[in-house]
This record gives sequence, structure tokens and C-alpha cells, in this order.
Amino acid sequence: MAGKKAFLLRLDPAVHDALQRWAADELRSLNGHIEFVLRRALREAGRAPHHEAPTDPPAPPESDQ
Repeated sequence: MAGKKAFLLRLDPAVHDALQRWAADELRSLNGHIEFVLRRALREAGRAPHHEAPTDPPAPPESDQ
């Protein structure tokens, strides 16, 4: 994977605060959480990069009982 691209992101202070609280609840850095939310939105919209594997764990196999 290529290096990460840095860029400036301007946010409304209330949005920043809400994201910061959410990131803390999930034990992520703010930057990591923003990337997580963006990747999830891309997957849901069918626009995720093709090289990315799904992040949801596979379903457990069904038992024959």
C-alpha cells in the first residue's frame, strides 16, 4: 500500500467535537476514526477501492445439528 496522503480538513467545531467523542468511545484516534467512517460510507455507497477487503468478519459456519 502506498503512503497515506495528508490534507487539511475544515470542520464545524460541533462536528469535530462529536467526532472526537465518538472516536474516544471506539478507542480510536480522531484521524483513524474519520478514515473508518469514510471507508464505511464508501463501501455502503458501492464506491470502495477495489483492492480493499471487507472489514466485517465472516459469518460463522452453520452447524448441522
